[in-house]
Amino acid sequence: MERAGATPGGAAPGRMPTKRRPPASSPAPLGISASSPALRTDPQRLFEDTSASASSAFLSEPVSSFAAAYGSSLASQGKEIVGRNIDRFVPVTKLKYYFAVDTVYVGRKLGLLLFPFLHQDWQVQYQQDTPVAPRFDVNAPDLYIPVMAFITYILVAGLALGTQNRFSPDLLGLQASSALAWLIVEVIAILLSLYLVTVNTDLSTIDLVAFSGYKYVGMIVGLLAGLLFGKTGYYLLLSWCCVTIFVFMIRTLRLKILSEAAAEGVLVRGAKNQLRMYLTMAVAGLQPLIMYWLTFHLIY
Repeated sequence: MERAGATPGGAAPGRMPTKRRPPASSPAPLGISASSPALRTDPQRLFEDTSASASSAFLSEPVSSFAAAYGSSLASQGKEIVGRNIDRFVPVTKLKYYFAVDTVYVGRKLGLLLFPFLHQDWQVQYQQDTPVAPRFDVNAPDLYIPVMAFITYILVAGLALGTQNRFSPDLLGLQASSALAWLIVEVIAILLSLYLVTVNTDLSTIDLVAFSGYKYVGMIVGLLAGLLFGKTGYYLLLSWCCVTIFVFMIRTLRLKILSEAAAEGVLVRGAKNQLRMYLTMAVAGLQPLIMYWLTFHLIY
């Protein structure tokens, strides 16, 4: 039994329970508010020695600046090494020549590709045994028009596939890769033929890529005509472009492949010169075949 007068919770009789007061906090230092975050987290941090952190910050600045200077010197040395050795793999200097064009040259060259019958002088101009830049000579080969024509051909091919509800990224990629593969095979075949016929010519591999890439201009014209006027417009304009690229290649390459006979003023006679003439005609005749092969399935 519980004792009389015992209070609940076990408190002694006759004594009232008292509340404990929290310990009084020390007064805030002069000039610092008691609600300061630094005081609220850890008051002892006010009296920490910051000389170590200051010295480390002072030392880190020279180290970082030295590292930045060393990194920039390494980058400049690497750029210099790449600049000296890049010509071994990629003829950057020669490529600059083939892209030295302007708007006037592009317009005249496109007119020459589409209307070669109106052009008379096909000789490439030289200055101190060096051919002048394409922007000064419409007969000089360039890479700007072939590269832009190749890209435009892929875009027009995608448009043609889209109008027929046949567009897909895989099909467009296949179209681009096949066109590039045909270009590579064509250039390799021409180089091999020139080697077998033993032709001493100033035609370089980049020249052959440029001349072989001009056919994409006619392919674009044929595809646009097919999109606008159907199969009839495609066959009419593609046939015209095939004839013009054939004439352009004959008149351009005969001065390159038959350069020895032309320089000596000798008529094209004999088996060797006949082979050179047949090679010129074969290269020119290959252009219309590739133009048709890469475009006929895009027009319905």
